[in-house]
Amino acid sequence: MKSKIINWGIIGAGKIATKFATDLNTVSNCNFYAIASRNIEKAEAFKENFNANIAYGSYEDLVLDPNIDAIYIATPHSFHKEHTILCLNQQKPVLCEKPFAMNLEEVEAMIQLSKQKKTLLMEAMWTLFLPHYQYALKLIESKHFGNLTTLEADFGFHPTYNETSRVFDKSVGGGSLLDIGIYPVFAALSTLGKPDSIEAEAQFFDSGADSECEIVFNYSGSKAYLKSTLLAQTNTEALFHYERGTIKINGRFHQPSTVVLTDKEGNSVTKTFDCKTIGYSYEIEHFNQLIRTGKTESDIMTFDKSKQLISTLDTIRQLIGLNY
Repeated sequence: MKSKIINWGIIGAGKIATKFATDLNTVSNCNFYAIASRNIEKAEAFKENFNANIAYGSYEDLVLDPNIDAIYIATPHSFHKEHTILCLNQQKPVLCEKPFAMNLEEVEAMIQLSKQKKTLLMEAMWTLFLPHYQYALKLIESKHFGNLTTLEADFGFHPTYNETSRVFDKSVGGGSLLDIGIYPVFAALSTLGKPDSIEAEAQFFDSGADSECEIVFNYSGSKAYLKSTLLAQTNTEALFHYERGTIKINGRFHQPSTVVLTDKEGNSVTKTFDCKTIGYSYEIEHFNQLIRTGKTESDIMTFDKSKQLISTLDTIRQLIGLNY
């Protein structure tokens, strides 16, 4: 496997799959081999658009294809557990789109099966692998400006309301928290760790999905103010306040961006990063390397990180009264 071309299959042919396939075709030593959709016409069109080898009209057929070495799951949140288990039962390595699943119970079942089958599984938290984010994390860990006192992170956009759209459909995990709030929440967890306590409040659409969520993470000596909204376009920045300066990841902070360092005298330096793809290529390269080296868990996006993330989201949902 160390030198073999890795054949990828994608389950789901929606918007996120389109972005992933675009970047997959830029990564060396791997091949976009197959796409599966419940709608064969949609799968065929996707195959033609991205030069895949095969289009399947069923997820099961793709999973059973012996030529496939890795599978990316790009279906709605509520199907992540089902489709991950489908793949793991055939011992196919799985990169599953975030959120990993709907709740901690589902995530733990997925991880347990991954360990039982000795098969690679990873949550596709692509932001963690981006050069600008890794750079910011290293600065934060080194206490470049001293201790972190406050984090502010937001993610908001304003799509046209449509009850039938996945984004607004509570039954498939739609709403601001799981769809986009996961990014500010992850920013806090990856820099400050598990909070001592959480405060949260939300607004809701008529569909029952959350339209907006405001969250405060309380730590000893620091706080994180987080927001997700489907009611307005926001700057989608992450701003870290320190004793001796600030670090700002410009919007949109969860995708390839720039990092601005400002000391307490107001002197600023902007760090830019050369990224020629949408940004999914970095997690793809990491996952390919895990396959080539026979790993069954990422050393970067670990199972513990995924469990901490979904557990925190579960707590926030309980606080705002969002139940699936």
